[in-house]
Amino acid sequence: MIYVSDLMTEDVFTLKMRDTLKTARSMMNLARIRHVPIVDGQDRFIGLVTHRDLLKATISSLAGVDRVVQDEIDAGIPVSEIMRTDVTTVAPDTTLREAAQLLLQHKYGCLPVVSSGRRLVGIITEADFLRLAISLMAAMDDGVLDFPDYPDGE
Repeated sequence: MIYVSDLMTEDVFTLKMRDTLKTARSMMNLARIRHVPIVDGQDRFIGLVTHRDLLKATISSLAGVDRVVQDEIDAGIPVSEIMRTDVTTVAPDTTLREAAQLLLQHKYGCLPVVSSGRRLVGIITEADFLRLAISLMAAMDDGVLDFPDYPDGE
């Protein structure tokens, strides 16, 4: 059996509630990530900010607001104003199959991984599953891994 702990990213970029949208946007751009967990002082998971959340909070360029003005606005808004708190999380001992089903069924982009006490210990994303799929396909191409043929419909 393979578990979330086998695939998750452990070194997670995080923010605190008081950090600003400007900080979140900069972090996402520099680290090339789309999900940033929000934690308290004891690294307990309390919410999530996504790239999509930032886009919703951005004033449309059609309004004639340039990047400098948007940065000034973002610098005054804490992430707590836009973060999601109704986020599904998983434990490190959740099976990868369960995690994949959650991502697929609910169209989530990530699942924060928390231990007892809601302490953030990692994150698992769609990209992690794509990397796994690529590795499995490479193993199949190399003849290391062979999947049985399944009849149509399975």
